[in-house]
Amino acid sequence: MPASPSLADETLLAFDFGLRRIGVAIGELRLGQARALTCIAFEDNVQRFAAIALLIKEWQPTRLIIGSPRHEDGREHDMTARCRRFANQLRGRFGLPVEEVDERFSSAEADATLRDGTNASIAPSRQRRLFSWQERKNNLDAEAARIILQSWLDSHATPA
Repeated sequence: MPASPSLADETLLAFDFGLRRIGVAIGELRLGQARALTCIAFEDNVQRFAAIALLIKEWQPTRLIIGSPRHEDGREHDMTARCRRFANQLRGRFGLPVEEVDERFSSAEADATLRDGTNASIAPSRQRRLFSWQERKNNLDAEAARIILQSWLDSHATPA
């Protein structure tokens, strides 16, 4: 029986949940870096969870991170409860630990990052390339998931 991975070896998938799209990012605790992965654009739950199942099978994460939206002052709003339900569905369907992370301002930060071309998860040769509105729209949710996951990774970094 193979040894279970240590916390330092964890691979994580993060989700920026939305009613129309779910942004997905991947990261490794050992490297402490997240990168935008994809956007799931199905509104039907059967298709959404089938796409998530394929990602889990491919990447074999040990933990899932979900952005939990809040008002600027920290109060919950309608989407907070929907994200919590999504987190509970992930726990039940995939049997993986799921953590919720405050995602205030992640979409605004993602748009700014894509607008000015400073995304650290993009290859250096393309980093200063400016994205059109359509490209930003198509990548916004995955970039927001990257920001959510990077926040989690930064808060769980092991001091050197």
